[in-house]
Amino acid sequence: MAASGAEDPLDAKSGKRPLAQRIDPTREKLTPAQLQFMQQVQLAQWQKTLPQRRTRNIVTGLGIGALVLAIYGYTFYSVSQERFLDELEEEAKAARARARERASGP
Repeated sequence: MAASGAEDPLDAKSGKRPLAQRIDPTREKLTPAQLQFMQQVQLAQWQKTLPQRRTRNIVTGLGIGALVLAIYGYTFYSVSQERFLDELEEEAKAARARARERASGP
């Protein structure tokens, strides 16, 4: 019978499998085959998560676009509701009319 560690590399204390050890490829001397394998694994992991990431990016982009359009629309709505300039223009017309009356009156 083989050793228990050879069949299933479970940690006896926690019952979990050990995690892959992180290495720094710039410090460790790796063979070209090991570097190529690392690149293949990274590419496979990237391709595995690509659809989920693409969906999240599309939803985020649509959300930001909707927010921008809502702010833009609200700005136009609030500016169209403003009567501030109309009131100023009416006051200016009244002031001009009073000025004409004063100038032509005496």
